[in-house]
Order: sequence, then structure tokens, then C-alpha cells
Amino acid sequence: MPPLIDQSRCIGCGVCMEICPMQVFRPNKETRRPEVTYGDECWHCNSCVLDCRQQALSLRIPAPFMMLHVNASELEPGRR
Repeated sequence: MPPLIDQSRCIGCGVCMEICPMQVFRPNKETRRPEVTYGDECWHCNSCVLDCRQQALSLRIPAPFMMLHVNASELEPGRR
């Protein structure tokens, strides 16, 4: 799933376009703000989200990419 850009927050600084290892973003020809052009290539590395100063980016992580974390210390004694 491609990253989401909140255009109301985006100032068009281009950090997301520079930092993305898969070059998912390209500048819009008219506004020069980033657009997601290769969303299927997104690795969901979160670098664009972390480096966006305006907090204009968010990721939707596909279910197969999610990992379940279980804190073993909170399990019942018989289930360890």
C-alpha cells in the first residue's frame, strides 16, 4: 500500500523524495509537491514518515507485513 500524503500539511520541501530508497515519490509538474507515483514499490521502511518535518506522511502497513509481538513475561505460567 502506498504512503499517504496530507497535502494540507505538505510544504513541498522534497525531503521524502530525497530520502526514499525506492523513489516512490515524484514532484508534481505544476505544484512541485511530491506525489506517489510508484506506490507498489514502497518497502514500508518508514523513512519518509520519520523525516517529514510537517508530519504530512503516513503509512498503511499491509497485514502480511505486520508482525505480532507477544510479551512472554505477561503470559500465564502454564503457557510459556
